Amino acid sequence: MNSPILTIVSFLIIFTVVVVSHEFGHFLIARLNGIKVVEFTIGMGPALFRKKGKHTEFVLRALPFGGACIFEGEDGNIREAEVDIKDDTAGRNFNDAPVWGRIAAVLAGPVFNIILAYLLSLFMVWFSGADLPVVHSIMEGFPAEEAGLKEGDVITSINHSHVYVWREVVLKSFLNHGESLEIEYERGGEKFVTVLTPKYDEAEGRYYIGFSGGSDYVKCNNLKVFKYSAIEVRYWLVATVDSIKYMFGGHGKLDDLAGPVGVANVIDDTIEQTIPYGAMTVLLNMFNIAVLLSVNLGVINLLPVPALDGGRLLFLIFEAVSGRKIPPEKEGFVHMIGFVLLMILMVVVLFNDITRFFR
Repeated sequence: MNSPILTIVSFLIIFTVVVVSHEFGHFLIARLNGIKVVEFTIGMGPALFRKKGKHTEFVLRALPFGGACIFEGEDGNIREAEVDIKDDTAGRNFNDAPVWGRIAAVLAGPVFNIILAYLLSLFMVWFSGADLPVVHSIMEGFPAEEAGLKEGDVITSINHSHVYVWREVVLKSFLNHGESLEIEYERGGEKFVTVLTPKYDEAEGRYYIGFSGGSDYVKCNNLKVFKYSAIEVRYWLVATVDSIKYMFGGHGKLDDLAGPVGVANVIDDTIEQTIPYGAMTVLLNMFNIAVLLSVNLGVINLLPVPALDGGRLLFLIFEAVSGRKIPPEKEGFVHMIGFVLLMILMVVVLFNDITRFFR
């Protein structure tokens, strides 16, 4: 049983790095576009710490449930100026900035999450390498055997989507619900294509292709680290997008969602399972979780939902295309409704996370 202090510290470090990266992206690009940032907040709820900078107030709040980078004039809310209005270095009202500057400031948060994921992957992949999409064994009586696949085959594509690592094969199999798969593979330098339909396993309650792999690794403690770190981020992008499609396709359950408590539980389980293998293994797994969360935060924030970056981008793109600006007060009202709905969802997910411990 590992120390709960280690779990809490690991969670807080990962959360802080991922959220600060996101909000710093908003902050930096907003300032470069001359937009005043009135508050840079990490967490939610009561403020634990406040520090007034030259033009921005930096706040640390009690609950590790996100963060915010609040621009002057965003959603029609204008704070009483704390600096001389003649001081051009303070920046301007968000709505007075050019539309493409505002788009860049809003988009920067998710983009910085992807950049962070890549930087973290450089460290992780350098030490752990990358799993190649090579078939290790074939299960008797399953579609892979019937389709003629053999040990040593290299999977290169599934349904015309290129495959770079074995986890992509696992992902496509896990999210499959009996649909046919067109699999391209290489054997002895030659390319082959086969179509198979995964078989349902009653005991496991899911469909299987009928092969295993993931035991072939390429070392990346060289220039390959740049390529395979990009592939690592690509994998998590694909996994996140496909998982969202899976949920909205009616296949997901409430238990498939996890909030901060669920993430902390995953971290605790990961530490407990990997600590016998040494500190380096634990560290690499923490980096892996951080990459996953950073990509997830970036992608989810781009969903076209009010109050999220994606919802704000919709209004800005409409303005850029049509030349018409929606009144900030009206846009702010839409985002307020979205925020309330997101808070309700967060409470439901949090309650579900907590009740899992008693099941």
